[in-house]
Amino acid sequence: MVMCLRTWGLRIRMFLVVALMFALFYALIAAVMYFMNINIPIIYVAVAVFIMGFQYILGPKLVDFVMRVRYVDPYENPRLHNIVSRVAAKAGIPMPRVGISDISIPNAFAYGRSMRDARVCVTKPLLNLLDDDELEAVIGHEIGHIKHRDMLIITMLSVIPLICYYIYLSTLFSGYGSRDRGAAAFIIGLAALVMYFVTELMVLYVSRIREYYADARSVELMGQPEAMASALYKLARYNVTRKERLSEEEIKKLEYIKAFLAVKPSYSVPRELLVLMEADVNGDGKIDSYELLQLKEKIKGAIGLKSRIIEAFSTHPNIVKRIARLAKYIN
Repeated sequence: MVMCLRTWGLRIRMFLVVALMFALFYALIAAVMYFMNINIPIIYVAVAVFIMGFQYILGPKLVDFVMRVRYVDPYENPRLHNIVSRVAAKAGIPMPRVGISDISIPNAFAYGRSMRDARVCVTKPLLNLLDDDELEAVIGHEIGHIKHRDMLIITMLSVIPLICYYIYLSTLFSGYGSRDRGAAAFIIGLAALVMYFVTELMVLYVSRIREYYADARSVELMGQPEAMASALYKLARYNVTRKERLSEEEIKKLEYIKAFLAVKPSYSVPRELLVLMEADVNGDGKIDSYELLQLKEKIKGAIGLKSRIIEAFSTHPNIVKRIARLAKYIN
């Protein structure tokens, strides 16, 4: 009950943004129908249905291929299977398929057409990097995405900016009929371009909210905010300490599904990461409850304007803010 009260704000924010996006999209379609007096909006609907249908049917297979996912049975990796099974049972969802991705950085992701078709995958380095409590917390995060059905939500929302951009291309320079209709087409095209940027930012905002929400679900299921914080810290710190760099091929693959990863892949060292490393007072490479509470105080004023701007165009929250937020769930 306490956790539900702490997450109601995230749920309301997500609902309001989704409602606003569809309202804006409806207004744009209505404007096209009114000013152009043609049946082009039917094309937009058809395009939206086609894109969502394509993602629904082929999306999981594409992720399997791009991320080189190999599904494993309980005998091949009993540790991973036992953790996924335990967390799924606590969440009250069907057991997802369990896979291992052959990508060289530690991460995890969940995807699928529905709750019954869900898959939870981790990369090989993640299994070596995290202890059982931390791995359980990360799996809880991924199970949270499945429980919230936000994989479907983010897929549906991502179509709206694409349709807005299509409207922009098909109306701004179309020059329909008379001068009045041509002017109306230009105005609608310009509005569609603005809507494209606005709705794209809104999709990213919803994506960041869903990450906070999945973190909260993990804590609700496993009851260990410090384990989730420690896992995120290790994943972020890995980017600093690793000696090898990601290949261009791997970066492109990670960009393809970055919205579904537990942590946004980082190819540079953010300044705020130093705050995290300083929070690890005893230098054991983990974040305990005391260090997490201290981090909550240290972070005030540590996030600069540049980082806030970068975050606004990101699928994931600022990693330091995200970890510090977990302190609110410590009883």
